[in-house]
Amino acid sequence: MALRPILAIVGRPNVGKSTLFNRLIGERMAIVSEVAGTTRDRLYADADFAGREFTVVDTGGIVGERDVVERDSATFFHLARAQAQLVIDEADAIVFLTDVEDGIMPGDYEIAEILRRSAKPVYLVVNKADNEKRAADAVEFYQLGLGEPHPISALHGTGIGDLLEEIVAHFPPAAAAAETEIPQIAIVGRPNVGKSSLLNAILGQERAIVSEIPGTTRDAIDTEVMWRAAPVTLIDTAGIRRRGKIEPGIEKFSSLRALRAIQRADVVLLVLDAADGPTAQDMHIASYVLEENKGIVLVVNKWDVLEKETDTMRKYEERVRSAFNFIPYAPILFCSAKYRQRIPAVMDTALRVRAELRTRLSTADLNEILREAVAQHAPPTHGKRVLKFYYATQVSTNPPTIVFFVNHKDLAHFSYERYLENKIRERFKLTGAPIKMIFRAHNKKEERRT
Repeated sequence: MALRPILAIVGRPNVGKSTLFNRLIGERMAIVSEVAGTTRDRLYADADFAGREFTVVDTGGIVGERDVVERDSATFFHLARAQAQLVIDEADAIVFLTDVEDGIMPGDYEIAEILRRSAKPVYLVVNKADNEKRAADAVEFYQLGLGEPHPISALHGTGIGDLLEEIVAHFPPAAAAAETEIPQIAIVGRPNVGKSSLLNAILGQERAIVSEIPGTTRDAIDTEVMWRAAPVTLIDTAGIRRRGKIEPGIEKFSSLRALRAIQRADVVLLVLDAADGPTAQDMHIASYVLEENKGIVLVVNKWDVLEKETDTMRKYEERVRSAFNFIPYAPILFCSAKYRQRIPAVMDTALRVRAELRTRLSTADLNEILREAVAQHAPPTHGKRVLKFYYATQVSTNPPTIVFFVNHKDLAHFSYERYLENKIRERFKLTGAPIKMIFRAHNKKEERRT
């Protein structure tokens, strides 16, 4: 899988960053408001232009020190500025968005200086240039010393294609995640759930910094370890926090590197805090892993802190299973990284999941399962149209990817897709491994129509 370049959008508050973000990704994910500072945290999503995929990151507005007057505003905007700086550090390219209606503001000069120090490719973009006069006024922004201004209208889409054409042309060459026989296992989760402690327990020595302060681990760190006489690469990552939670002093949303670590990994150990129970953010992180089609193991850490009864583990597992019902195939393990309890089971399960990702299912088996599934539960219909399956075949591994050839691929609803997946898993458990399912029209005429 290719590692996607990161395109960051930075600028003062209320210049249209979120509008541009939504335009680039093709959906209204960011909140758009006339109130300055609405974007309180970074947002990111994947985009595609001319066949090149990349990740777009929206940031909170950067303001100058002299522009902040109220104490609450100072806390709020200083955090947004710190977040934007982290994005700048991670980005492969930066869009510096300005506002032609405002003209050059003092804060623009401060941002320009920050971006010059970054030594990253910077594209000076002048927003709200939705007529000829405003486009002509964009030349004023040459004064920022960042090269040629690109006049656009994020709201109307004017100039976006030309801008993206230049940006994509100068992205670094597409880099694929290294194909290696050495298993790549990423340790991810919210801050302070014990990720670094788990790494240390696996290594059997204090190789990673362990701290009770959330956010101690800022980078994704690769460590190679021998496990059962075979090499394994462990990737420790920064904690991923939910959006919108502001805590002074610690950068709270350093997740881009964690997301890249997920992209590079074969299997992800999603660490949960036994005392907290499954949280909405834990499920949010699991959704990243699912989107990237990675293997997953749910690791309930700090199991030692809970008071136990006869069926405590069973009840807790039911609770976790209910929260993560969208990945019912994920194994759930309980451990104490602090006391190094059940650590071998965590690693052995991760390696088992990695092996499952490389499973090959025979075409004969798949089609036998498909025939039985269709006989037991009729495919969806729409009017006079009935979904008909011709055959299925596995086309790749990591994850197992199955193509179903059908007559009307638009009738393949999610619910029936899930039904077929369950039928496959009844025969082949594929523990911890997602199954990627593709529905393809059987003939060229239907392919064009749907």
